[in-house]
This record gives sequence, structure tokens and C-alpha cells, in this order.
Amino acid sequence: MNNQIWIMTSAFDQLSLEEVIERAQEVGVQGLDVCVFRKDGTRDDFVATHLDYENFGPDDAGRLLDKFNQARLRLSLGAFDNLIGGDPEQRVKNQDHLLRLIRMAHLLGGDTNDVKVGTFVGYNHELGNQEYGFQKNLEEYARIFTPIIRYAEDLGVTILYENCPMEGWRSAGYTSTFNNLPGVLAARKLMYELNPSKAHGEIYDPSHDVWQHVNPSEVIQQTDMARLHRVHVKATRNGNNVFWGNMYPMQSVDADLARRAGVPTSQHEWDRHNYEAMLPGFGGSDSMDWRAFITTLKARGFTGPFEIENEAALSKGTGNMAAIMQGFKATTLYLAPMLWELTQNGYQYNSQNFRELKQVATKDVPLVTMKELT
Repeated sequence: MNNQIWIMTSAFDQLSLEEVIERAQEVGVQGLDVCVFRKDGTRDDFVATHLDYENFGPDDAGRLLDKFNQARLRLSLGAFDNLIGGDPEQRVKNQDHLLRLIRMAHLLGGDTNDVKVGTFVGYNHELGNQEYGFQKNLEEYARIFTPIIRYAEDLGVTILYENCPMEGWRSAGYTSTFNNLPGVLAARKLMYELNPSKAHGEIYDPSHDVWQHVNPSEVIQQTDMARLHRVHVKATRNGNNVFWGNMYPMQSVDADLARRAGVPTSQHEWDRHNYEAMLPGFGGSDSMDWRAFITTLKARGFTGPFEIENEAALSKGTGNMAAIMQGFKATTLYLAPMLWELTQNGYQYNSQNFRELKQVATKDVPLVTMKELT
């Protein structure tokens, strides 16, 4: 294998893009998944906005391509929000923002430059609480995303879904922690059946299956590899909750009652499943066989980048920049023997076939909104 290692820029939310590029070069990676979240969005967890999406045209795209070529880095774009549920006003804003990013990716060369757009789908709980709620969410996904996918296809751009269930996205008072439709393999397969266009695929994050007690290698065996364009590198260390089990989340109950009964309860929305977010190779062993996973990907012909998404409690979670950088460096070294060739200088990425980003789109395309698309 000679897969590239990239960094997802969400861990560097306090830095400018220029500073992030410097950090990436220090770590020794080959690309950035550039986070471009809405500046007026409702998320406050692991978000960053590293490009001016409100004022982005062909000239800006040209300068950005030059900047990345000079740094010998590749790139993609991403913002991850609820596009089919939640507050109706925010939902439409999230949809329109995704359309902005698709336009930006087009100006950056789209599929020609392997510039993809990462996104969530989200979940509509008003539909989900009804009988056959999951099926109704599939239908809502198809209604909302069919014109989005058509728009992306027309511009030569592929959108990618991440499989995080977003287990802490609702109040702990709710029973369900499934808040993002593509959080399980079955949903992704059903989504592609509903829309066979090649202009949508996935970013697979194995950590989200590990805490669901699913073997990521087995998921890859059942994955349509033509749909898999990116792999997130994030680890999970599972615990064992003898009080609540490992199938369902901890439920919210009266605090005094729980104290008297000696029963643990969640301290916040993200503390409902018994695991710790980690980075492989940093701060202890995690609950996944990375070598087996990468061997499976290799056997199935995966050639895309491995993107380090740093949400580790011992790295990004500390708020300490030195610890954040240590996490990225340790993970890169951990992956190197499994991805790169052994040379006189150790395991090194073979950059001989580095392909510069080309300025493909020379003409601007107008912004569109969901109202105009539909």
C-alpha cells in the first residue's frame, strides 16, 4: 500500500488555514480534509471554519490550489450537520450550506482533483417516532438528497457521508441515540439503492462501529468499495457497563433516585455509551485490530487517504496544542508500517507519483439554494 495520510482540520479550530498547513507539514502528512462549518451554525463540538465560504470564487480557488500545490498537499471539504431533521430553519440553512460547499469543490476541480465534500445526513425524529420511522427517514433522505446529488453530479463533485450516529446530539432525556441516518451499514446500502448515482459515497470511520460492538473488518467485507473514498482514523476504547448493558445507552433518571440506588447515570449527552475516544498508537491500546482492518482494506483494493480525525480525550480533549500535535504524530508513525514502504529512512510515503491539483474550472457558477433546486 502507499495510501496517503491526511488530517481533518477540526482539531485546529483556533488556527488559520495557513497555520494548519504548517502543522500538517510538521506532522508529515499528505493532505487536509478542510472543515468549512457554518459560522452561524448550532454545533459546538469539533467544528472549524477554515475557508471563507461566503466570498469564494474562481480566483480564490486558484489561489487555494496554488497554496496546496506549494505545500505538496491534497484537499477535500466538509461540514457535518443535520440536513433532514432538527429545527426546520436550521435544516434549510444546512442544506444550502452543503450546496455552497459543492460549488466550492467544483471550483477546486471536483472529482478531477479528488476534492470531495463530506457531510452528515442527520435524522428526523418527528418521523422516526412514528411506526416505520426508519423507513420514513429513508424516504425523507431521498426527497431532500435527490436534487442535491443531481446538482453535485452535474458539477462533477462527489459528496461523502460519514457514519457517525451522533449519539450525543439530543438531550440525554431521550431514549434513542441514533441521530444520523448513515450510522449503520444497512442504511448506507439502502440509500445507494434509493439513488444509484455515483456522485455520492462514504467516509468510513471504524470507531463508530467499534462502540456498537461491530467488527469494522467485517463491515469492509460487505461494503461496495466503489462507494468508499475516505477512511477516518479515530479509535475507541470500549468499557463494560454492567448496570446498563452494552446494547442501549444509559437512560436519564432522577439523580437522587440513582444516587440512592447506586446506579451510574450519564453526566452529559455524549456520556451515554461506555467508551473513550482515542487515537490509535497514542495513550494506550484501543478496542480494534488496526492491522487486520488495514489488511482487509488492502485486500479489497482501497487506495484512498486515511484521515486522522482527532477527538481523543488525551489529545484534542486536553485543549493543549502540544498534546494535539503529539497525537497526530504518534498516529502517523503508528500507521506508517502498515501503509508505507520500508526505505533506508524507515517507513516513508512514496511521493514519486504526487499529482498536483489542477485549475479545471475557469468559469464561475452561481450560488443555488434548495428552494431553487426543488
